[in-house]
Amino acid sequence: MTRLEDSQWQGDLEQIKGLVTERALRGETMVLNMGPQHPSTHGVLRLLLELDGEEIVSCAPDIGYLHTGIEKNMEAKRYEQAITMTDRTDYLNNMGNNLVFCLAMEKLFDLDVPPRAQYLRVLLAELQRINSHLVWLGTHALDLGALSMMLYCFRERERILDIFEMLSGQRMMTTYIRPGGVWRDTVPEFEPAVRDFLSYFPARIDEYERILTENPLWRDRTQGIGFISAEDAIRYGCSGPTLRGSGVNWDIRKAIPYSSYEDFEFDVPLGQHGDVYDRYMVRIEEMRQSVRIIQQAIDRLPDGPFRSNNRKYVPPPRSVLGHSMEAVIHHFKLWTEGFRPPKGEVYVRVESPRGELGCYLVSDGGPRPWRVHFRTPSFMHLSVLPHLTKGHLIADVVGIIGSIDIVLGDCDR
Repeated sequence: MTRLEDSQWQGDLEQIKGLVTERALRGETMVLNMGPQHPSTHGVLRLLLELDGEEIVSCAPDIGYLHTGIEKNMEAKRYEQAITMTDRTDYLNNMGNNLVFCLAMEKLFDLDVPPRAQYLRVLLAELQRINSHLVWLGTHALDLGALSMMLYCFRERERILDIFEMLSGQRMMTTYIRPGGVWRDTVPEFEPAVRDFLSYFPARIDEYERILTENPLWRDRTQGIGFISAEDAIRYGCSGPTLRGSGVNWDIRKAIPYSSYEDFEFDVPLGQHGDVYDRYMVRIEEMRQSVRIIQQAIDRLPDGPFRSNNRKYVPPPRSVLGHSMEAVIHHFKLWTEGFRPPKGEVYVRVESPRGELGCYLVSDGGPRPWRVHFRTPSFMHLSVLPHLTKGHLIADVVGIIGSIDIVLGDCDR
C-alpha cells in the first residue's frame, strides 16, 4: 500500500469511528455502503452496514440527500402561501400535512372551522391514509418479491387520486385544506365517487390478504424479523403502526381527538409480537377502519359553509368577487399583504399514516411565521433502524426498512 492510499484509509477510518464496532476497525468485519441510490430504501437513504458474513453487526442510517430547506422556505412566505410547501414534505400524506399546518394556524389565530369542513377534513385524511398504505403495501411486497401486489395496490390508489383531482384539480399536491376550512365545496360527482370506492375497496383488502397473509413465503420473510418490544418502541419515540405493531394502544385520533374525530367510531388495531408481520397486519386492518370512518363521514356530512366567515384571516368566496368591490379589496389585501396574527407559539399533532406528525408554529406578529418546525414520524423511526436490523441477515434489511414505512422527504426538510 502506498503512502497516499494509507492516508486515504486513515481518513475513512476517522469518518466511520463511532458508527461501527471495534471489530470493523480491526478488519474482522466488512463495512458496506447500502445506497445512497438503492432502489429499495423508499427514498435516497444511505446505510452504513457492518457485516459478519451475511449477518448485520451494526447499521448507521445517513440522511440528508433530499434536504430542500422547506421549513426555512415556509418562514419566508406568508402563512397561506406556506401551505403549498407542506404538500411536498411527506408526498404520500399531502392532505395530512395541509391539515396539521392549518390546525396550528387555527389554534394560533383562534379561528373557527365549520362542521362541514371538519367532516370533509376527516374524510379526506382517511382517504389519504388508505392511499399511503396502498403505496406502502405495494412497494413493501415488491421489496420482498411479491411483484403483482404493486399493480393491484396502484389500481385502487388511482381511484383515490381521481377523487382528490375532482376536488382540488391536483392528484397529489392538492393544497385543498386551508385555514378555517377547505379551499372550495364538493362537486356533485364527489359523493357518488366516494360511495363507489367504499363499495369496491373492502373486497380488494380481502384479496390482498388472500395473496399474502397466509402465504408461507411471506410469513418466512416477515415473522420474527425486525422485532422491537413495546418498551423499546416507546423509548425510541416510535408512533403509528410501528408502535401499535408492538401492542401499544396509542392513536392520536383517539387519545387527543382533533377535527371532529371524537364523532366517529373506529377501532385501533394492535399487534402482539412487534415484528415486520405485525406491522403489516396493523396497516391492513387500519385500511378497514379508515373505510368505516369515511362511511360515517359521507353518511353524516353536514350542510352549511365549507370555510369560516372570519374575514380577518379568510378571503371572501370567489363567487362574490364579480359584484362586490369590498370583497375585491379584501381579497387583494389578504393576498398581497397577508394577515398579522397575534404573537405566540403553538404545537399541534395529528395521526399521519406513519405516526405522530406535529407542527410547532411561532408568530412574532408579522405576516410571515417566525418559526415553523415539523416533528415527523419518518425521522423518528429511522433512529430505531439499528435496533431492528441487528443480528438479522442483509437480505432482511429491505423488508425491515419497508415495515417502518419511511418517506425520506418526511425526514429531509
